[in-house]
Amino acid sequence: MKIRRATRRDAAALIAFNSAMARETEGKVLLPHVIGAGVRHLLRRPDSGFYLVAESGGEVIAGLMVTTEWSDWRNGEFWWIQSVYVRAEHRRQGVYRRLYRAVQALAAKKRGVCGFRLYVEQNNRRAQATYRASGMQRTHYLVYEQLKPGVRFFTPAQSRRQRRAA
Repeated sequence: MKIRRATRRDAAALIAFNSAMARETEGKVLLPHVIGAGVRHLLRRPDSGFYLVAESGGEVIAGLMVTTEWSDWRNGEFWWIQSVYVRAEHRRQGVYRRLYRAVQALAAKKRGVCGFRLYVEQNNRRAQATYRASGMQRTHYLVYEQLKPGVRFFTPAQSRRQRRAA
């Protein structure tokens, strides 16, 4: 297995991974033109973040995205790990662990990085166990968000969470 920074030629795989992750974890169908533009935007602007991918047999089998957050409390950057996806047939084989180690190795070369953060869907117990096994700890923070009016990124069909609540 090879871990490397993603390039523009990896856009299709990353778009597919993000779409699959949204379906699997939240029951959302992402709008293809929005996720496509979002992935390509980051690939063109490495100062905003980057993707890492895992390859096996010349095929991209997993990916994750890293973006940054400045912490004035720590006078350093947190690297946010996002959009983690491992193809189903490659799960539970240490692929995420290898990706995370690569993120840690890159951060070790940058003095300003003070730590790593990620968010995970609250019912995704398997992913939470994976992150704990990687040395991450659950924090006491909750994540809140508010989208600007008109921002749409998934189809309006009911999400899995909405169906469960009904």
